[in-house]
Amino acid sequence: MTLPVIWIGSMLVARSYEERFLWVGAEEFRRVFFAAMMLLAALGTFSWAFKLDVARGFVILAVPLAALLTLVHRYAQRQGLHRARGRGEYLQTTILVGHRSAVAALDEQLDREAFHGYRVIGCCLPVEQFSPQADAFNGLPVLGNLSDVAEVVSRYEVDTVAVLPCPELDGPALRRLGWELEKTRAELLLAPAITEIVGTRVRIRPVCGLPLMHMERPELTGIRRITKDLFDKTAAGMGAILLLPILVSIGMAVKLTSPGPVFFRQERVGRDGQTFSMLKFRTMVPGADRMVAALSEQSDGNGVLFKKRRDPRVTRVGKVLRRYSLDELPQLFNVLKGNMSLVGPRPPLPSEVERYGFDMHRRFLVKPGLTGLWQVSGRSDLSWDDSVRIDVRYVENWSLTFDFMILWKTIGAVVRGSGAY
Repeated sequence: MTLPVIWIGSMLVARSYEERFLWVGAEEFRRVFFAAMMLLAALGTFSWAFKLDVARGFVILAVPLAALLTLVHRYAQRQGLHRARGRGEYLQTTILVGHRSAVAALDEQLDREAFHGYRVIGCCLPVEQFSPQADAFNGLPVLGNLSDVAEVVSRYEVDTVAVLPCPELDGPALRRLGWELEKTRAELLLAPAITEIVGTRVRIRPVCGLPLMHMERPELTGIRRITKDLFDKTAAGMGAILLLPILVSIGMAVKLTSPGPVFFRQERVGRDGQTFSMLKFRTMVPGADRMVAALSEQSDGNGVLFKKRRDPRVTRVGKVLRRYSLDELPQLFNVLKGNMSLVGPRPPLPSEVERYGFDMHRRFLVKPGLTGLWQVSGRSDLSWDDSVRIDVRYVENWSLTFDFMILWKTIGAVVRGSGAY
């Protein structure tokens, strides 16, 4: 009977009930793990120091089970909350403060990821961009200028104020805004000038009495890369063995329903800009790559990538394979060969690379992936700018934990089939 009390106490010490850690990101789950590890360490220390006879079942079974059930409950609670937010419930009214371009970009980002629960009701712009006659910008109501933020918060009962970097809101101005918002229930969010960097790489460090933001280097070399390569090849080898009957069945279906080879090989660009031959099950008629020019004007892609929702080149079996990403399974052998990783940026064509800007070359610091952040974020439905942002975000924030999260989300993305055509 004491375990629930001890477990809740451990969770309180780990600060896992604080609202800022709940329902978003991996920090909530990390704190549950930390609570379990801390409780196990405390039990071990006390039992040794005071020579207590603690039941092994309590240590080996009860604490891990409590952690597992807590994680399952929180995950289910999070999914339920996301669905409720999709129905327009439990939303935080939000205003955006900053320059027009930054406000528009953040508004689009919040709209794409509406499950976070921020409902943008308007914006406040600098005086030179604010006009009393213009009551809307980019579809957002303009509620005032930068000096009107606190008044707007009170008038519309705003829950969250998101401030974007702009010279008009320097240190003293932000401090005064914070003081004014203390009189309301609104929380203040500050967007850093450096975007697409997750919290694990950002630390606030006191330097000369000033809180300066320190950005850690991305984890792209050394033991972490070796660990990733080892995990990739081990998991790909086990996956190829377990999925062998499915691979054989798909190969037979492709061969029996359409003339041509079972596999489709295509040159792609990998880490450090090196090309390799990527393997897929053939889902199109023979010579489909030579038909792109004739269909290019009908592309449903994003301006750089050629995609077509109802592609006449796709076979009947190919439609099913592409719908559930089964045509990608032979890439397990690319992973075993070392050309690809289980998780990484989308492997691009050389013709696409020729059109890349400077930022997109950042993706060549890592191997392309069988799946990746692009797949769990919409795949072919993404705009080109979103594709760039997502690939760069993955490279900048790579970690094994990030990879595991993407692999988990890939299951749902494959079942939904969103953007797969």
